[in-house]
Amino acid sequence: SGDSFDCHIEDTISVGMGLCDESVVKQVVEGGPEAVRELVALGAEFDRTSDGGLDCSREGGHKHARVVHAYGDATGREIQRVLTNAVTGHDLITVFPNTFALDIVTADGEAYGVVAKATSGNLVLFSSPNIILATGGGGQLYRETTNPTIATADGVAMAFRAGAAIRDPEFFQFHPTCLYIAGAARVLISEIVRGHGGVLRDRNGERFMPRAHPDAELAPRDVVSRAVFRQMIATQDTNVYLDLSDVDGNPHLMFPGISKMCGFFGIDIAKDPVPVRPGAHYMIGGVHVDHTARTSIPGVWAVGECASSGLHGANRMGSNSLLEGMVLGRVAGNSVANGSSERHRHRPERILRRELDAAPRGIELGISDLIYSLKSLMWRQVGLERDEKALSEAKHHLSFWFDAVMRLAPAEPRAWELVNMLTVANLATMGAKERRESRGVHFRTDYLDVAAPEHTMITPCETDDHCVEGTLSHLSIEKSLTYGRVKGL
Repeated sequence: SGDSFDCHIEDTISVGMGLCDESVVKQVVEGGPEAVRELVALGAEFDRTSDGGLDCSREGGHKHARVVHAYGDATGREIQRVLTNAVTGHDLITVFPNTFALDIVTADGEAYGVVAKATSGNLVLFSSPNIILATGGGGQLYRETTNPTIATADGVAMAFRAGAAIRDPEFFQFHPTCLYIAGAARVLISEIVRGHGGVLRDRNGERFMPRAHPDAELAPRDVVSRAVFRQMIATQDTNVYLDLSDVDGNPHLMFPGISKMCGFFGIDIAKDPVPVRPGAHYMIGGVHVDHTARTSIPGVWAVGECASSGLHGANRMGSNSLLEGMVLGRVAGNSVANGSSERHRHRPERILRRELDAAPRGIELGISDLIYSLKSLMWRQVGLERDEKALSEAKHHLSFWFDAVMRLAPAEPRAWELVNMLTVANLATMGAKERRESRGVHFRTDYLDVAAPEHTMITPCETDDHCVEGTLSHLSIEKSLTYGRVKGL
């Protein structure tokens, strides 16, 4: 009641703290109803009210209850189900399961295909004038994360190696409520729980969010995450608690997925406090794209979490990313279908063969310790709160590890994931070091004020002229980093 496109746009821009592209915000918000209708037509079963209408909830940053959900706490899973069925059931779509994309093949600044590793272990070449990156995020850069093990920022790293501009990699959103059971995987406790009345309490059962923000538990995620983080430091606890005892309904029926997971550990969500702590959740920065999802490389598009579309700015409102994926995913598909097939018709066999011959077949790494060290370093020093000393130390370690890994020429997918993680961790750390202010999800304890709104833009360059100290290697090609600053809208 009382909601409108304008209200949703206003909320999104407010949370984005001066870095949203207003035209993209309008494009995504106004495309939302059609995206939901399309999902319903594909078979998505969203939760309904007693009169058959969509049951909408309120999440952090939203002033109105406008978030559509499925099975209480399984909206993403339901969307993935119907889209997977649509793809696998389409006669004109061929799926290559368990095939790991290594790199985009480029020549003269244009994309010609992708080098990948097949299930057989062989390297394969996919020749195409059009490539859409939809590889998701990079939560695995951090020790505490809600993301699956495959979220290793592969698309952002591939695009950067191919020459694409990366925008605002320092902006990484932390979700305030991950289920915290020592030794168990961190599971997201959806924001919808707090939207229905769940509250955060300390070890003594006292609420602390009303002191942190007027919207309390429904404040923007960066505010809630930092409040939880500081409460943990103040009490020297590993977690705080989410109390569902006063939600407006039966929590077991409302949140069956959360109920089942907590029940496995002997927690009855209707009466027991649920231990939670923040975790890396969403990579806001990414491959810079325009309003049609085009990157700076001809022939390459990017959509979803690997892209920086301008929707989220310096912070993301709950569930806006699902909306972005649906609306801009269709935009990207239409842009490819209507556009660039004339760019080059021939199969660039010479270019592709050169890339295949240059692909690494080196020594395999014992990488488990290095991955754990990377994730721990990022959590401690490039996490919820940052400062110059921590970022400088992180940059030193990351550069050292990256150079060591590349000298050993990683050949297996897990080793390439490590390369991608190190690449994007370097970019995020460099961006955080350069952004000497606190804005949205980026919080500097040594620069508390907000500066003029600007984006961080990082692009590879072929020479050392005007490049900052430090390099990233792509096989035998040295690419230094150069920083550009462009004014925000």
